[in-house]
Amino acid sequence: MMDAVVELVKMVVAAKTNYIAMLVVGNSAPDFTLSDASGNQHSLADARGNWVLMYFYPKDDTPGCTKEACALRDQFPKFKKLGITVFGVSVDSVASHAKFAQKYELPFTLLADTEKEVVNAYGVWGKKKFMGREYMGTARWSFLIDPAGKIAKIYETVKPETHAEEVLHDLIEFLK
Repeated sequence: MMDAVVELVKMVVAAKTNYIAMLVVGNSAPDFTLSDASGNQHSLADARGNWVLMYFYPKDDTPGCTKEACALRDQFPKFKKLGITVFGVSVDSVASHAKFAQKYELPFTLLADTEKEVVNAYGVWGKKKFMGREYMGTARWSFLIDPAGKIAKIYETVKPETHAEEVLHDLIEFLK
């Protein structure tokens, strides 16, 4: 019996080294306060009453992250018309976000989580592999949060080029 408990504890510890928190649909979305590309503070509580797309991405100005951001930019008038707030979150600095937002004329808010508090709270910080190398990084996940602050949908598999359309489709379904 004791061996089974030890093995279970080892499995839990191993799982936590990949992604700290596991949120599910219906949970309250963890609140936060982070700085945007201009140094202004934003919190999830400030967006209460609106739908929110929290999209987490690995790094500013990299191929996949640029495709995703530009797809969201191109669909942004539709997001705005539906009253959805878009927050892009990465562990990059405010200065990096400012450069990225300006270069691609991003009309939504990028938030700098340099202390990794929000990526950990949402469970998107963990081990990643690229070309055989393991490292810690941000998973490309998104959370659609309803006006009451509850998680309505979690996107664990995000295709950068089509994610904006997928979220718009889902939001329209929720609004019916």
